[in-house]
Amino acid sequence: MSDPALVDLEPVPGVDAGRMVTGRFLIVTAATFAYFLALGALLPTLPRYVEDELGGDGFAVGLVVGSFAVSAAVVRPWAGRFGDRYGRRVLLSGGALLVGVTTLAYTQVDTIGALVALRLLTGIGEAAVFVGAATATQDLAPAHRRGEAASYFSVALYSGLAIGPALGEHLADSAGYHRVWIVAGLAALAAAALGLGTPHLSAPHAPRPTSLLHPAALGPGLVLMLGLIPFTGFAAFLAVYGPDIGLHDTGPVFFAYAGSVLAIRILGARLPDRLGWQRASTLALAAVTFGAVVVAAWASVAAVWLAATSLAVGMSLLYPALFSAALDGVPDHERSQAVGTFSLFFDLSQGIGAPLLGVVVALSSERGAFAVSALVAAGGFWAQHRLRRLRSPAPA
Repeated sequence: MSDPALVDLEPVPGVDAGRMVTGRFLIVTAATFAYFLALGALLPTLPRYVEDELGGDGFAVGLVVGSFAVSAAVVRPWAGRFGDRYGRRVLLSGGALLVGVTTLAYTQVDTIGALVALRLLTGIGEAAVFVGAATATQDLAPAHRRGEAASYFSVALYSGLAIGPALGEHLADSAGYHRVWIVAGLAALAAAALGLGTPHLSAPHAPRPTSLLHPAALGPGLVLMLGLIPFTGFAAFLAVYGPDIGLHDTGPVFFAYAGSVLAIRILGARLPDRLGWQRASTLALAAVTFGAVVVAAWASVAAVWLAATSLAVGMSLLYPALFSAALDGVPDHERSQAVGTFSLFFDLSQGIGAPLLGVVVALSSERGAFAVSALVAAGGFWAQHRLRRLRSPAPA
């Protein structure tokens, strides 16, 4: 068997040791934008559709929102291994194609069970797209600027999430929910076409990993999952909570949230690297916990806007800081596996978090769910403390 340390990926065409933004990098980020535009359009509209058109309760909303994350969580580690062996292009284009087709198929179903089944298929595509796009941006970045590359990748992601919700609500209000599914599906298909420009990068002769999950990404992933729960609850239940406090259009809130994340990521692209993952993730956890506490304790439109601002600050730092921690010291030929393991915790935050918070909503209220999400996020401090101790060098 070959020495894993000597196995590396094939050379990446178009990578300049001194340049971050190249033609290939722009193609991958454009595909990322189109894909997350599609997902963003679904954020505020799916909960409303389940409640208004299908007659679902809070649990049904959580089930539909979170089901796509369950299948993504199951598939994502396998997607990482597949991407290391056969390349990122097939993950990005193939996954976006599946998301596009299944989202278009939402127009053909009118029951919660059928919609959940389609969401499970959409989740498989999501697993492939995220791993393929996130890893490709790392492949295309100079080695000393990979933390910055993670920030720019997230700029494309949040640009889509900034525009998508407002677009989705506008389409739902002016032309109906089916128009939302059609536009979102076509955006995902556009991402699939753009993804064909991803370099065909693979390591076919690399030794097979001995475990499905990459150990380096488990600790950072757990911290990420706990820190994401407040936004999971915010995204899943704000659309149905808003009318109770006089907020009938949540699209502008999501737009401002994603736009704020976008601005912080652009202006502070190197901030997580300069702070270090420990300080950056501590600040992030404090911000997301505060945001959840505010919206749980104060029933007003002003509280929603304050919570969205605080969540934006936290989410701006949380992902790039922990992403760097997850990939620290990981060989190139294991990068997709590490990304797949790390991003698995995105899915768990929705696949576990959304239904769990949906039960809390059914038993109490949306504000009760926001309060529970704050407690979960506070648990992230414990997980981060454990990770710091594990990563600290032993005393001489």
